[in-house]
Amino acid sequence: MPQDADTTRGSSPDPGSSLSGPPLLRVRGLEVAYGDTPVVRGVDLDVARGERVAIVGQSGSGKSTVVAALLRLLPGAGRITGGTVELDGEDLTAAGEARMRAVRGGRIGLVPQDPGTNLNPAMRLGDQVADALRAHGLRGPAVRRRVHELLEEAGVPEPERRAKQFPHEFSGGMRQRVLIAVALAREPELLLADEPTSALDVTVQRRILDHLGALAEARGTAMLLVTHDLGLAADRADRVIVMLDGRIVEQGTPEQVLRAPRHEYTRRLVAAAPAAVVAQAGPGASGPDGPGRDGSAPDAPDAPPSADVVTVRDLVKEYRVRGRGGVLRAVDDVSFSVPRGGTTALVGESGSGKTTVSRILLGLEAPTSGEALVDGRSISGAGRAERRALRRRVQPVFQDPYASLDPTHTVERVVDEPLRIFGIGDRESRRARVAELLDQVALPRDVAHRHPGTLSGGQRQRVAIARALAPGPELLVLDEAVSALDVLVQEQILELLADLQERLGVSYLFISHDLAVVRGIADNVVVLRQGRVEEQGCVDDVFHSPRAAYTRDLLGAIPGAAFAR
Repeated sequence: MPQDADTTRGSSPDPGSSLSGPPLLRVRGLEVAYGDTPVVRGVDLDVARGERVAIVGQSGSGKSTVVAALLRLLPGAGRITGGTVELDGEDLTAAGEARMRAVRGGRIGLVPQDPGTNLNPAMRLGDQVADALRAHGLRGPAVRRRVHELLEEAGVPEPERRAKQFPHEFSGGMRQRVLIAVALAREPELLLADEPTSALDVTVQRRILDHLGALAEARGTAMLLVTHDLGLAADRADRVIVMLDGRIVEQGTPEQVLRAPRHEYTRRLVAAAPAAVVAQAGPGASGPDGPGRDGSAPDAPDAPPSADVVTVRDLVKEYRVRGRGGVLRAVDDVSFSVPRGGTTALVGESGSGKTTVSRILLGLEAPTSGEALVDGRSISGAGRAERRALRRRVQPVFQDPYASLDPTHTVERVVDEPLRIFGIGDRESRRARVAELLDQVALPRDVAHRHPGTLSGGQRQRVAIARALAPGPELLVLDEAVSALDVLVQEQILELLADLQERLGVSYLFISHDLAVVRGIADNVVVLRQGRVEEQGCVDDVFHSPRAAYTRDLLGAIPGAAFAR
């Protein structure tokens, strides 16, 4: 039985497996550096045949570096500086490159994180699976037959037809299934899954991991799962390893690690896990820093407490479908409101219509019918000057802090941009406003002279929030604004948003696929499915007494729920 970490030392805990027999994978004293900077320090771990082990930690903890080192695929100046990696007794750190090419895909399969960047957009999906087979010697008609078998096993319907399609014709979940087919093509003994579902909705994530686990179990394949989500690890692993600053600080069974964490960092991860947020928030509970989350909203200056800053009525948006002669109804008779100084959350899977609604509110799309009002003024019916004024009052914060900021601009120029666009103030007053905004989002003022590439993901999202607040909006549209962040950074951003709302009286439309994330910040929740409202109400009612089966499915898909009770 694995033991917990000795939290008084920096050395790795007992790497032993709960399964008997010699380990399939045995790592001892692994050291990795980028240039002269050590990033993995003295890692010991075992994975037994057929065992599922999860490595958990925030960005920069070294977990993905360990996976890259196992495959000898460290980028750039990365190199193994010490230790051994043995696969079934063979030391891979001493193997030549020709031998490693045979091991990769043959004995060790990899399911990478982002299917959007790990599939060739110009190549048919079936050909990409076929390449994995040909790389290991399979030739002739057997390749095509095996491609179809692998796609079917990975859960891709109509594999013969869909093998001829390109990645852009697949959803994120279906693209990830193709990557699973590639990873399992040569029936490896060990599967490395590096954040394989972090870009997917929770319900899609559950289906993908269920399928991946079933395939691995049927083949007796061992699995090493890398994730920043401790709840997800607990659901899927026989043993959980927690990494911090390149070291293993704790490990044990999910029961041991989640119910009795010994290291302070593990306790923080447990507390920040989405399932824990749901479990800890009872009826009438407060969100971060105490703002009420009971359906009421704090009063905003000069506005009636009951006034709504946004009203959406009978909203419909249709798109013509090329080549099919029909229309797609992306938003179907949606109605809801956002209380002044409060938060309404739109929740649902990809394709539910959440982002389309947000684009209508931002004036980027026109509704087919129905209306979206800001302070009683129609967005789509406004003239040019009025539409410009409305856009100043409604500002977006996007999902990806790495893609939403211009890397060539300084932070000062990024935050100053909406002030310049809307003609607010002169150069000196704008500089003072940028400094004030950086203070509001808890960033040091010297960040103003840095570029986004020098900041962490959490710092970049704080910059994005500062930019959105610059023109003094009444509403922020936060479209999956924390879904790309680690759970600890996510928690910090949610606390920041709650604090800003309490101090500034700004309203939020918070868009997410994850009900657990909205639990700590929303007053009201609107659950969307295929463009329609499944149910809506105050956050406590929806969480404690969900009426729709779909809502219950979303709640049930929250990772780690079994350990939060």
